[in-house]
Amino acid sequence: MLADQILDSKGREVATIAPDATVRAAAEALAGANVGALVVSPDGATLAGIVSERDIVRQLAVDGPSLLDQPVATIMRAEVHTCTGAENVDELMHRMTERRIRHLPVVADGALAGIISIGDVVKVRVDELETERSQLVDYIRTGR
Repeated sequence: MLADQILDSKGREVATIAPDATVRAAAEALAGANVGALVVSPDGATLAGIVSERDIVRQLAVDGPSLLDQPVATIMRAEVHTCTGAENVDELMHRMTERRIRHLPVVADGALAGIISIGDVVKVRVDELETERSQLVDYIRTGR
């Protein structure tokens, strides 16, 4: 399955936040959207960075509560690994595992087209394995 097919089934909406928004606003947006990461974007289409719950928690341990009033740009990861809609699940899984990341923004024609999480990739892979298992069981039972 391709990244575009995953987005077609789960939706292409991406939770974003402006780089000058506060970390408090990011935490609220994460909770409100029930997601683990926000794409940092000045306009909702351009990728400036990414910020996750983990980024916030780790920086809270360093800065304490004053972190919540700082801009997201101070804790976001500016180097964002992305993918295209034409990449398959195996490529996505490999990249996410190799780079130890949980979210891959999908970019098309230089603009944000969606986001794929490790959960999305695992769900697709489990579904594929279940289909293969079912086909093998049918083959063993019927011989075709």
